[in-house]
Amino acid sequence: MNVSRTAKCLFCSFSRAASTGTRVARRQFHPSPARLAHKEVKPPGAVEANAPAGKRLHEIARSVKPEDFKAYTEEEKAQLREVYSPEQIAAIEAGESAIDPRDLAEQFGIRKDPMKFKYLDDFSVIEPGIDKPVRAPESNTDYNARLKTEDEFVDDFARYFSELPENASAEDWMRFVESLRVTVGKEENEMNPHSSLMPDLFGPGESLSGKFQDKSLAGQEKKGPQSAEMTDALKRLLLSTGYTLDTLRFLKTKVLVSHSVVNQTRLGKVRRQYCLSVAGNGNGLLGIGEAKSEESGDAMVQSKYRAIRNMQPIPRYESRTIFGDVRGKVGAVELKLMTAPPGYGLRCQHLIFEMCRAAGIHDLAARVTRSRNPMNTVKAAYEALMSQKNPEDIARARGKKLVDVRRVYYAGKV
Repeated sequence: MNVSRTAKCLFCSFSRAASTGTRVARRQFHPSPARLAHKEVKPPGAVEANAPAGKRLHEIARSVKPEDFKAYTEEEKAQLREVYSPEQIAAIEAGESAIDPRDLAEQFGIRKDPMKFKYLDDFSVIEPGIDKPVRAPESNTDYNARLKTEDEFVDDFARYFSELPENASAEDWMRFVESLRVTVGKEENEMNPHSSLMPDLFGPGESLSGKFQDKSLAGQEKKGPQSAEMTDALKRLLLSTGYTLDTLRFLKTKVLVSHSVVNQTRLGKVRRQYCLSVAGNGNGLLGIGEAKSEESGDAMVQSKYRAIRNMQPIPRYESRTIFGDVRGKVGAVELKLMTAPPGYGLRCQHLIFEMCRAAGIHDLAARVTRSRNPMNTVKAAYEALMSQKNPEDIARARGKKLVDVRRVYYAGKV
């Protein structure tokens, strides 16, 4: 054995530079891209160096004192009185007196934990996909309800003027307008309807069919193909879902898989057409449906109607992507859906692309492994979208509030 060679190899092992592996940024709950640790990142809210009197947020957090939280001056109270009523002013003053400035000074701070957000937000806007409202009971639904006619509205106004007191005021008129019903049927169906078929995933002025329609197009819609005689299948669909023809017109439906199947019998081969369709409103609802028929047209119509009947709300983060990464498996198809930052787009298979468009998901990445069967791919993607964990359910399971789960309550220090 050569001693010099051994010493040389030992010297090389000490002098060789240590190889560093590729550092991969850890995926966070928030879909914003994570920055690597070696990069110098400015703290949130940092100002330019030539700013005259600017301070960084971490400097403000270090120097905050109870004296910085001052009470309202007389000028500010005078401005508030111009906007709010005396009862609201009393509520504001009571809320200000209930909060100790020392608590604000001690608990104020900028988050530094790994789950911190990459942006500043006061979380004053209610996200309908996260803060789900309490739904009314299903017994409030009345499928036989109809709109009132002109004669019934005239009777309501006549009853109002006949019962109007001598010293009537504007409050009586407002009370009548607020309690005036526009439908005939169960009162709870109009005042407090059950929202399982149409969940509160919409913004102001929106409905299942989209934005409020232009009155100039009202006459053109009646001339469309929907004005023709309805089939029995369409009537059953309207009765089972409670939708209208205008609602169905604005739904997004598409046939994703279509092929022929053969059943071998003692009389020979029986050939039929198979169709798998997807339906959604583009704003949080998605459903899939399958159908078989001797005619391809009948199979397409049946699959689309079943997809509309099976539509369910899909949890969406910021109304554009999903909550974290989810997996789905049907048969030999295994796939993974990954959340993406704003502007990322839909980088996925064409079948998953059409499903995301129908559901209103705009930023998503997907990876399909093992088998590429189209039918099982659609089913696995739908299973993955439905298996998302809602932050509200996680908070309830942990016995905490939703803001505590998201670690935003008092900057994550409580």
